Amino acid sequence: MALAHPPDSTPPHTPAIAPRRAHAPAVALAVVVVNFCQWQNTARLVRQLRRSALVRTGVAEIQVIDNGSPTHPLAERIANLRGVSVRRSDTNLGFAAAVNRGCRLTAGAWVLLLNPDITVPDGFLDDVFGRTARGDVPSDVGVIGFRLRNRDGTPQPSAGPFPSFGRTLAGLFRSRARRKCRVNHGGGRAVEWVTGGCLLVRRECFEQLDGLDESFFLYYEDVDFCRRAAERGWQVRFDPALEVTHHWPLHARRVPPPLRLITRHALLTYAHKHWPAWQSRLLSGAVWAEAGARELWSKVRGESEAARCFGQLRRLVGDIASGREREAAERIRYAAAFLHPIAAEQDGRTS
Repeated sequence: MALAHPPDSTPPHTPAIAPRRAHAPAVALAVVVVNFCQWQNTARLVRQLRRSALVRTGVAEIQVIDNGSPTHPLAERIANLRGVSVRRSDTNLGFAAAVNRGCRLTAGAWVLLLNPDITVPDGFLDDVFGRTARGDVPSDVGVIGFRLRNRDGTPQPSAGPFPSFGRTLAGLFRSRARRKCRVNHGGGRAVEWVTGGCLLVRRECFEQLDGLDESFFLYYEDVDFCRRAAERGWQVRFDPALEVTHHWPLHARRVPPPLRLITRHALLTYAHKHWPAWQSRLLSGAVWAEAGARELWSKVRGESEAARCFGQLRRLVGDIASGREREAAERIRYAAAFLHPIAAEQDGRTS
């Protein structure tokens, strides 16, 4: 696939849009939505969330964090809605950094993270709050994931065991949908990790862990957070009583070279942080070889931009293995410059 050249500069826009807020003194639930080139999806999700009585009464607030998207008229309209705030960045901070920023700007004992390509039923926030307000959530539960559905209504994998070297290799022989996650059947239960697309986090847990690890630009930050939460004695639970539709999970989308560089960066970062050194080195070698093969094939096909991207991935492997964080960050910024059209493909397609 031929890639568009990255823009010379980020499209101009105001770093922040002052919202018109009616801020109740006792916010109990904060919703953080990270937008990147999906203003139509974000606007649709915000409209759905505002059908909740919690938002109308000020018990819940909605914080949209935009990660350097081009200017769009919907940004101003969303910011003018009661109970909604919009903060914009001139650059793509990465998902983890944007979530952390959104959480710092909100109040409430619980924070709900939602992707823009999520569809929620009417009264969803009221139901979420009801489950936490009744006091039947044990005090050691720090993270709760809900049931996800695909666009056709079928169950979507949303939780799973922590990735290991063996599970990662075995995943190569499974469908993309089930390499990391599993479909949970039956009632609520303790799990190792739940996906960040629809994730309820106790603020005390979030603050104790100092938020998501910002060394992850995109992907695996949810796995890492759940792992660190468990290490600190917090319980991670799957609650099937509430469900949402997740329209465009990664396994249902094409993975062009820039996105592949970013997903491989996330996996390598996780392995370097949590696996034994010898396993991390083996994974690095496998990713390096994969990148080399893809680079060669791209050259044969005359796809120079794709070949250049896979060359960057090969160098990224060495940067992570050697602890060259600045160089690794440069390669992520290189790939992120190509993400605008990739993300925009999904916008307006959640109906």
